[in-house]
Amino acid sequence: MAAIDWAREAERYRRQDWLERRALREVLRLLEPDTDEDLLDVATGPASLLAELAMMARPPRVAVGIDTSPEMLAHAPELPAGWELRVADATELPFADSSFDVATATYLLHLLEPDAKRLAIAELARVLRPGGRLGTVTVGPPRGPLGRLAWPAIQALARRDRGRMAALRDLDPGSELSAAGFREVSRSRTGSGYPSLCLVCVNGSRQGRG
Repeated sequence: MAAIDWAREAERYRRQDWLERRALREVLRLLEPDTDEDLLDVATGPASLLAELAMMARPPRVAVGIDTSPEMLAHAPELPAGWELRVADATELPFADSSFDVATATYLLHLLEPDAKRLAIAELARVLRPGGRLGTVTVGPPRGPLGRLAWPAIQALARRDRGRMAALRDLDPGSELSAAGFREVSRSRTGSGYPSLCLVCVNGSRQGRG
């Protein structure tokens, strides 16, 4: 994984999480989680996605957020009763097989080195029930002409850097998710805040929501 010191970055990250909000709302819109489902948010950080989820009309009965950084979790807002935050690693999830109906991994996969990324995707497939839904958000190319013009130079820096700039590495994880047994059902790009790609996939060949 890119060598970002998340303990040091926790406060700064919390202050900029508004830049992620549009994409977090979009991936939740595509996922359509419901009250009778259990949801896992991997690399939850300050639980920004869970905060958005809690404001939905029909939030899941159970939601768990995991992150490797206790300092990031310390910035989480108050969450609904029964929801939980844990310190854990995306490459070794502390849950039984087929534990969740829905999982999310937002602004994570593009930060992982190839081996860690494969492990994280495999773990997400393992803990999702057959037909369960996975939503990912990764950095994507901007839509505007000025952003597109500057993007190659930004990417050249991001791919060399192992600190903050690494967070801007763009990634379309569709082929890697497919190789792990996920079937893509929808994708969307957002332009406000961080330019982002939102994907929703189904675990295995069976559609999860009928």
